[in-house]
Amino acid sequence: MSRAYNFSPGPATLPEPVLRQAQATMLEFGDCGASILEISHRGPDFIAVAQQAEADLRTLLSIPDDYAVVFAAGGATTVQALLPLNFAAPGQACDYVVSGHWGKTAIRQAAHCVDARTAASSEAGGFRDVPARADWQLSPDAAYVHLTANETIHGVEWRDAHLSEAVEAGNAPLVADFSSSIASEPLDIAKFGAIYAGAQKNLGPVGISVLIVRRDLLERSGQPRAPIFDYAAQARAESMLNTPPSWNWYVLGLTVKWMLDEGGVAEFARRNARKAALLYAAIDGSGGYYRNEVAPGARSRMNVPFFLHDPALDRTFLDEAKQAGLVALKGHRVLGGMRASLYNAMPEAGVQALVDFMREFQQAHG
Repeated sequence: MSRAYNFSPGPATLPEPVLRQAQATMLEFGDCGASILEISHRGPDFIAVAQQAEADLRTLLSIPDDYAVVFAAGGATTVQALLPLNFAAPGQACDYVVSGHWGKTAIRQAAHCVDARTAASSEAGGFRDVPARADWQLSPDAAYVHLTANETIHGVEWRDAHLSEAVEAGNAPLVADFSSSIASEPLDIAKFGAIYAGAQKNLGPVGISVLIVRRDLLERSGQPRAPIFDYAAQARAESMLNTPPSWNWYVLGLTVKWMLDEGGVAEFARRNARKAALLYAAIDGSGGYYRNEVAPGARSRMNVPFFLHDPALDRTFLDEAKQAGLVALKGHRVLGGMRASLYNAMPEAGVQALVDFMREFQQAHG
């Protein structure tokens, strides 16, 4: 078997050692005599898996003790719908700073039960930058301020000074969707009221999400909701209020352990910076054959959208890339063009292979 370099935005490429370990233990886990897919989530074998996964995630992300970690079925969109139910009173204002498609999605998920306000948006500019802090219009009574740390579709990321300004904004706790950039570099979680992520980018397989929330926020009464949608109840039950997605949780744990073994977030920050610089240099140095339209200071390290000078070549590019062992490069339907996702599990050799292919394609079709 020859595995391609998979640039999918999610479900995304997973580390090959993780896949092989999951494969090796699928039929029989430890000395259970059964697959981990078959054992009880309340038995000691799975409880040990769940506890180790949380402990390793706390180590990887340097999660403070006054933050709870909730593992739950679903992805980021599910979390977006539950945030206002748990942390805002009925009809209370919640501010959203929108820098792309997923920021707009977060507002839609909240609008049915709170006064979801667009505090700032870069949509007028085509979502090619983050909204300038000077343009934010925050509500004095907001339950929280929400932003999407990395826009997977538009390739816009809150970086450096922009992120520093965001975490210092207003009095309401900052809540951020880190689905496509979590664990890609060090992050001071104490600056946030909560961060969350669907696992299927950097943390593991699709079907499970992680919410890291300051414990005092769990004391908010929120709104009427079923117990299964109550994050405080989930935290008290150690994410086992009901049967969790146990396989997904297990593979997430393997992925987190792999990241620790590779050197942790500081090492991945170095790798991700090199990978992104390599690809952006190829785009910028192509003489306009390829282009990326995001403001340089907001370019994502994780998701790089780019366009060919002639859209008529898109299909040929994708077909020839697949033949070269480079898959899932088609851009999202919202933007078109191409998109390369460079998550932690994408090796630098994969990005180098893409850059070499892009250069050869330009020579052949220029």
